[in-house]
Amino acid sequence: MLFAVYMVDKLGMEAVRAQTGKAHAEYMAANEEGIRMGGPLYADDHKTMIGSVVIKDFSNRTDAENFIKNEPFNKAGLFETVMINPFKAFVDN
Repeated sequence: MLFAVYMVDKLGMEAVRAQTGKAHAEYMAANEEGIRMGGPLYADDHKTMIGSVVIKDFSNRTDAENFIKNEPFNKAGLFETVMINPFKAFVDN
């Protein structure tokens, strides 16, 4: 089942995002199976990262929660908000 994981950074946490970026990329690469789409969210300036989105196939919600619980950005306290919702792709290129 697809889940969308929507994460919004806390304000003023740019240094945490930069310091944890490598560990985040390694975690995503190690858990890439089932990822349909993922990447950073940007502010209106199209340069400043303000969060992340991942759409991934999980067996159930608990697996999705465990995935984000162990994600390095989340473990570092970067996110103000984390939302996990079932997702259905109407368009899947």
